[in-house]
Amino acid sequence: MSIEVKVPVLPESVSDAIIATWHKKVGDTVRRDENLIDLETDKVVLEVPSPVDGVLKEIKFEIGATVTSAQVIAVIEEGAVAAAPAPAAAIPAAGATPSAKVDTSALPPGAANYAARNDVNPADVAGTGRAGRVTKEDLVKHVTSGGGARPEQRVPMTRIRQRIAERMMQSKNSIAMLTSFNEVNLSKVMAMRKELGEPFEKTHGIKLGFMSFFAKAAANALAKHGIVNASVDGNDVIYHGYADISIAVATEKGLVTPVLRNVENMSFADIEAAIAGYAKQAREGGLKLEDLQGGTFTITNGGTFGSLMSTPIVNPPQSAILGMHAIKERPIAENGQVVIAPMMYIALSYDHRIIDGKDAVLFLVDIKNQLENPHRMLLGL
Repeated sequence: MSIEVKVPVLPESVSDAIIATWHKKVGDTVRRDENLIDLETDKVVLEVPSPVDGVLKEIKFEIGATVTSAQVIAVIEEGAVAAAPAPAAAIPAAGATPSAKVDTSALPPGAANYAARNDVNPADVAGTGRAGRVTKEDLVKHVTSGGGARPEQRVPMTRIRQRIAERMMQSKNSIAMLTSFNEVNLSKVMAMRKELGEPFEKTHGIKLGFMSFFAKAAANALAKHGIVNASVDGNDVIYHGYADISIAVATEKGLVTPVLRNVENMSFADIEAAIAGYAKQAREGGLKLEDLQGGTFTITNGGTFGSLMSTPIVNPPQSAILGMHAIKERPIAENGQVVIAPMMYIALSYDHRIIDGKDAVLFLVDIKNQLENPHRMLLGL
């Protein structure tokens, strides 16, 4: 019996998707719930599982094709058994000349075609895809990083990268953006993590990081400075009585911002567990569209990559974003003496149409005071 495989119903905010990867080829055996294909939208990568056991009978769209909700993309012959595979071509020994005839049956079709066109032996390329698969991006990097004095390669933007570019231009063109800075002495936060980190992990099964301190401080500050948590809708200002904080997570395909809902009601352990879960899902392509929708405020941490200072871009329709940066030991004056302390620059980019400079500065000072007195923050003071 022939079973149609269809594109999942996409949300109203997502009009279509692009076929990014086929994990099976025509004639392959498939198992129920086994991932057949990755569909890339402008927000996330969606997996389409097989609805039945059987054999992949037909692929209706190749990699790069645009598809829409409920469109048939493949046909599976339910209950069928795949024919015995032909012997695979031998992989050249080390030092042998790469050949386009090398077996590429384990590669996605786009990667296999690229390898053949560029005479690349996939065995020579380190794979970064699922289960170590060699992706087309891996092959492109391999080709452009060597072979010729001035190599060039034109590669289309992914849908996610296109969407990021659109959002950044929207932010630049529609928001009167300004950035204010401050610095924070994190010695007490670091002392607390050192003292309580081990029992915290034993109790909750998750490490105590810096992000939970910043997320909780932000939620508290947003409650006091409601305009920073507001958004513009035409000629109206919408005040949000909750802190849904987007946490920027870097992935191979670009930056995504999953949302922590009602951070004002979350414990430190709740925050750390949610962030760890989102980070894992982002790396494995398991984020859902609803994980990325909404958000009243964003926190981004360029410090994980060594950034000392930056001006983060507001994510509309939000009105502000907090930037964390690298922690550096610096000499500071404390009680009339020079001491060495772990210091971090923090930045608040904000929509100056509704947030005045005074509001931004007071918000940053609030964040600073909480992080420099974390015991008071834990007591809600």
